[in-house]
Amino acid sequence: MSAPAKLPRWAELGLLPVVNLLAALLLSGVIIRILGESPIAALRLMFSGAFGSQEAIGYTFYYATNFIFTGLAVAVAYHAGLFNIGCEGQAYIGGLGTGLVCLWLGAWPLWIVLPLAVLAGALGGAAWACIPGWLQARRGSHIVITTIMFNFIASALMTYLLVNVLIRPGQQSPETREFAPNAIMPAMHELLARVGVAFTATPFNFAFFLALTASAFVWIFIWHTRWGYALRVAGENPGAAVYAGIKPANVTLGAMLLSGALAGGLGLNELMGSQHRILMDFPGGAGFVGIAVALMGRNHPLGIFFAAVLFGALYQGGSQLSFDMPRINRDMVVVIQGLVILFCGALENVFRTPLAVVLGRKEKA
Repeated sequence: MSAPAKLPRWAELGLLPVVNLLAALLLSGVIIRILGESPIAALRLMFSGAFGSQEAIGYTFYYATNFIFTGLAVAVAYHAGLFNIGCEGQAYIGGLGTGLVCLWLGAWPLWIVLPLAVLAGALGGAAWACIPGWLQARRGSHIVITTIMFNFIASALMTYLLVNVLIRPGQQSPETREFAPNAIMPAMHELLARVGVAFTATPFNFAFFLALTASAFVWIFIWHTRWGYALRVAGENPGAAVYAGIKPANVTLGAMLLSGALAGGLGLNELMGSQHRILMDFPGGAGFVGIAVALMGRNHPLGIFFAAVLFGALYQGGSQLSFDMPRINRDMVVVIQGLVILFCGALENVFRTPLAVVLGRKEKA
């Protein structure tokens, strides 16, 4: 089997994802036309629904914050040669840790509660990723199988806790009591109001800046520390890593711990920033979307940011599209998202060779 065609770095990181995205949108347009709607009008509706107002922008970046956390989590594991598809469960348990801090320490000042909530979320996610990581490193269990299993275990555990232990007395809905005001993440419109900028009230909150901080940390860790270098070497060539004195088993465990800690940050945005309580299924599939975000972003924090904003726009713009075009229901929006994932993930190399040929001809010319 021949090796994939080589592209310049700028084309690898920028042009190829854009071409894949355009192909996905083109095929989506064909499907929309078959349904009897105008693809151009649908695209305009999606764009205006995602960026056409302050409210739309707020919701887009609110969704993107979740995807940044989970995309970073997938990327860290991927650089170590691991395919962590357990971010959904890790976000669940990390969010549980964050939520418990908010429930129990809500009377404390926010400047104390927030760091403890961040730490609890990271520890919860890392703890849930630790077991699959240890099983892979020490027992040879496949990380894909174990992380899938732990997603289901996390869901069952949360169901038990919310139905039997943490449920607010006197209600039937499986959710906790509301967090105290000191345990609520500052909303973006409140922060902007303090500097004289008016912004519509949305769930968009301070967790976005925590996600950007996590992105900067991952960039520094992966590409500018000896531990990150060891992680990349072990992921690309375990044999060479052993020869260099690196222990791949330790790298596997460490990468999964960091990956789970990043996934655990989702609870900061979803629970502290939006729901203000622990409730069922709060990750909402963001752990799985993080896989597509990481792949489309080429497992680089900057690419992950733009991919997360794209999927946030698809979520928010898709809601507007299904509302204004009755023939395009929510399931059709999921199809469009799936096509983006397909072309930017499984079929990401379809246009690699044609692009290499075109760029090669340009260079000769």
